[in-house]
Amino acid sequence: MTDSSHENVPSRARRRFPGISSRAYEHPADRSALVALRRLTGFDTVFKALSGLLPERSLRLLFLSDSVRVSEAQFAHLNDMLRDACYILDLEKVPPMYVKQDPQPNAMCIGLDEPIIVVTTGLVELLDEEEMRAVVGHEVGHALSGHSVYRTILLFLTNLAVKVAWIPLGNMAIMAIVTALREWFRKSELSADRAGLLVGQDIQASMRGLMKIAGGNHLHEMNVDAFLAQADEYEKGGDLRDSVLKILNVLPRTHPFTTVRAAELKKWSETRDHQRIMDGHYPRRDEDKDASVTDSFRESASHYADTVRTSKDPLMKLVGDIAGGAGDLGGKLRDKFTGGAGGAGAARGGAGTSATDEDGTPQGPEGPGGPEEGPRKA
Repeated sequence: MTDSSHENVPSRARRRFPGISSRAYEHPADRSALVALRRLTGFDTVFKALSGLLPERSLRLLFLSDSVRVSEAQFAHLNDMLRDACYILDLEKVPPMYVKQDPQPNAMCIGLDEPIIVVTTGLVELLDEEEMRAVVGHEVGHALSGHSVYRTILLFLTNLAVKVAWIPLGNMAIMAIVTALREWFRKSELSADRAGLLVGQDIQASMRGLMKIAGGNHLHEMNVDAFLAQADEYEKGGDLRDSVLKILNVLPRTHPFTTVRAAELKKWSETRDHQRIMDGHYPRRDEDKDASVTDSFRESASHYADTVRTSKDPLMKLVGDIAGGAGDLGGKLRDKFTGGAGGAGAARGGAGTSATDEDGTPQGPEGPGGPEEGPRKA
């Protein structure tokens, strides 16, 4: 399984990306953090020195003893997909892959010294071949980016936070780090979704896979356009109360919500950046050492600024108004939090009129809280 040769090639014609750098598909916020970390002298050495404190050896033994290792003799179709994904992204060393008995559809890539990919039986049984290729490509993208190192650290710190929960200051310090890591973690998932698309090269399969993870194996009952419309409705929210609830719902999560992932991937698939990669124009990994930290942070800041400017979320729109020097902020805040039309509506005797947003569109009702964070999803 760890042989570095690529004996298998994709089962259908797919474009290959020799020497591609993970910077090509990484989300700007993910890329800026990774470029900075890679430039820190001795960073990898320090983290690998921590491997003795982390349960990595135990995890490897656990999967080896209580899961099925993918190979030519076991789950051969997954073995072909894994080699195909490594071939397409030009990952020299094929990481070990295990199938774990678990009805929850999940996948993960962990490990400090060498990444390990784990998929559950629930995921294998849920997805068809093209959908599964996108998931395998997603995990190989994690391996190529080096996400597995930082993900393992996050798992360790999360477990440590539970153990020291009785120490108020100690727990607060660790949870502050965990919160920051989770925000990066969510962006790294968007990066890996893009890698999955580069491997599968089928946006419809990627969309179907995300829909199935959200709604199960009832594809005949689901529709991609309607699913993406959910993401748009979610982003628009309703008023600032919904915006705050969305923040609180996402904070404990390691993954973005599934509809959001689908919308983000669909948007990226239509960009010039994606088309340039498909045309063979992309950063090479032998240039990673020359990547500018300043430029990466500038791109990340620009991305967040664009997000605030173009977002339909009430809170983000308010932040944009504040940044733009909008007047009557007190009135805007009052209207947003109360869902009312403000003093103008009252002057017209419109106590029974429906609330409207700045653009005149009806506001949606306050939504319920999001689902609790479950096991890590593909």
